[in-house]
Amino acid sequence: MQTSQPYSGPITLVISEIVEPDRIQEYEAWTRGINQAAQQFAGFLGVETIRPRDRNHPEYVVIVRFDNYDHFRIWSKSSAYRDWMERSHHLVTARTRQQLPSGIEMWFSLPQNSLPTSQHPTYYKKVILGVLAVYPLILLSNALLGPLTATWHPLLGLFISCIFVSALLTYPVMPWLTKLLNFWLYPASAGRQQAEGRRQQRKFR
Repeated sequence: MQTSQPYSGPITLVISEIVEPDRIQEYEAWTRGINQAAQQFAGFLGVETIRPRDRNHPEYVVIVRFDNYDHFRIWSKSSAYRDWMERSHHLVTARTRQQLPSGIEMWFSLPQNSLPTSQHPTYYKKVILGVLAVYPLILLSNALLGPLTATWHPLLGLFISCIFVSALLTYPVMPWLTKLLNFWLYPASAGRQQAEGRRQQRKFR
C-alpha cells in the first residue's frame, strides 16, 4: 500500500497578533528575541515582521520560513519556541496561526478574525485572482517601461518588467484585491463576520 509523503518543500508560518497598545515596546523586544532564537535552528530561511499602520488596531503579522517541514517541526516543537510563546501571552489580546506550504499563498491575505483552520481559496479562484492582478500590471509595465527599455536586450527588459510587476503585485495590488474580494475568496469567514455583526446589532438594540 502506498502512503502519502509529507510536504518536503519550504514551509511558511504566518502569525497574526493583536498587541496590547501599552505593550508595543515590549512586543517589539519579544519579536527580536524569538527571531534570534529561530536563527539557531537548522533550515531557518528568514523572518519578516509586518508592523501595523493603524495605531488604534496594533495588528502585527510575523512571517517565519523554514526550508522543509521536518526542520519547521523541530523548531515549533522545541522548548525554545514554547518558552518564547509563553512570554508573549500578556502582550497580545488575540493570535491566529497558519502554516502555508507554498510561498504563493503569501499573496492571499487571510480574512480578519479567521480561525487557524480557515480554508484556502480554491484553485480556480486563485487563477482568476491572479489574472485580475497580473494582466493590468503587465499592460501598465508595457506602457511605462516599454519606451525606456525598447533599445535594451529583450531579456534585460523582461527582467526589469518582472521586478516592476512583482513589486506592485506583492503590495499593494494583491492585498487590496484579496481584501476587496474577501467575501468570494473566504465565503465561510465572511458569513461568520456577517453573523457576528448581526448579533452585535441585536445586542445593542
